[in-house]
Amino acid sequence: MTSEIEAAVAEAFREEWGQVVATLIGMTGDWDLAEECAQDAFALALQRWPRDGVPRRPGAWLTTAARNRATDRLRREAVGAAKLREVAAMHHDLEPSGDGVDDSGVPDDRLRLMFTCCHPALGLESQVALTLRTLAGLTTAEIARAFLVGEQTMSKRLVRAKQKIRHAEIPYRVPPAHLLPERTPAVLAVLYLLFNEGYSAAAGADLVRQSLSAEAIRLARVLARLMPDEPEAIGLLALMLLHDARRDARLDDSGDLVTLEDQDRGRWDFVEIAEGVALLDGALRRGRPGPYQVQAAIAACHATATDASDTDWTQVAALYGQLARLAPSPVVELNRAVAVGMADGPAAGLELVETLRASGTLTGYHLLPATRADLLRRLGRDAEAAAAYREALELVATDTERRYLHRRLAETTDRSSC
Repeated sequence: MTSEIEAAVAEAFREEWGQVVATLIGMTGDWDLAEECAQDAFALALQRWPRDGVPRRPGAWLTTAARNRATDRLRREAVGAAKLREVAAMHHDLEPSGDGVDDSGVPDDRLRLMFTCCHPALGLESQVALTLRTLAGLTTAEIARAFLVGEQTMSKRLVRAKQKIRHAEIPYRVPPAHLLPERTPAVLAVLYLLFNEGYSAAAGADLVRQSLSAEAIRLARVLARLMPDEPEAIGLLALMLLHDARRDARLDDSGDLVTLEDQDRGRWDFVEIAEGVALLDGALRRGRPGPYQVQAAIAACHATATDASDTDWTQVAALYGQLARLAPSPVVELNRAVAVGMADGPAAGLELVETLRASGTLTGYHLLPATRADLLRRLGRDAEAAAAYREALELVATDTERRYLHRRLAETTDRSSC
């Protein structure tokens, strides 16, 4: 098999997985069957495309292959002619209209499907996890990392969510427009985590998966246009743009990580920064601050500083304090510790990190020992810093971050031996 075909199948997976699975869920009402048949379709592509060539419309080819597989499975499992007629009728109803807009007012297929998955009968975490798995195609391991839980724990949560949908006979349809706001928090969370997985991958050879972050930005733009009076939707788009503006400077020519303080700010996208700041200002004027707006304000502090030394770390630390009140989490506290360490000195930041470490809430999260190592290094406690870097290396999952930690460890070890 040529590398070009493998790349084409991989790209099709990134672009089409969610649509294929969602179409099959709509046809069959069976989430597990939909995923299994979608997987079969991609496996078939790996067999057929080297021989027949990549189809002009890969998504249509994959959807047809998956639909055929589902129909065969239903027939073999003796569901009966009535069920097959029902599937055929549902498929007819699913044929896309010319404008791609239904009575929900949601003008994008993928976004409509996200709203559909985010049913309020499920817990918010289950809504987000299930949507990321089913529509975004993230693996269970990637989702588990995003939620800071074990892969087995997340796998069980996904199974329970699917079972609840099946047993409660939750309809697979888009709610009317007046019910969309109750699903908005989950959709925002999905887009946020999808962007984060693209901006800083949970595992693998590549730190950045641009296709995921680009899709998250595209959907966030649609959502912001759809809900212009929802400041958190606008704040989330601003946050994404302000982070994405720094994307090209995050890695050097060798693909190694460049920290924020060392980035070449001339490589930042100042058009994106200006748009992000303008969106944030508009959202904040509505007087309903939320977690995404606060995070966007933090990103703006970094993006608008002409030099790393010009960063208003006191303001950043204060914003993290506000974020901790709006959306308390140990990761927010860790980020606040970094900001405090920059504003008030590494000893102050280390004190907060040690409190987090003692709580055990971030056990297994590589950025906890990595942050602790950096603060110890800045305090000149190189032997302790080296030990913390080694601890982080045992936990890190991306090759890019692993190389960065190895460099820091080598620097610290060399300095402590002098």
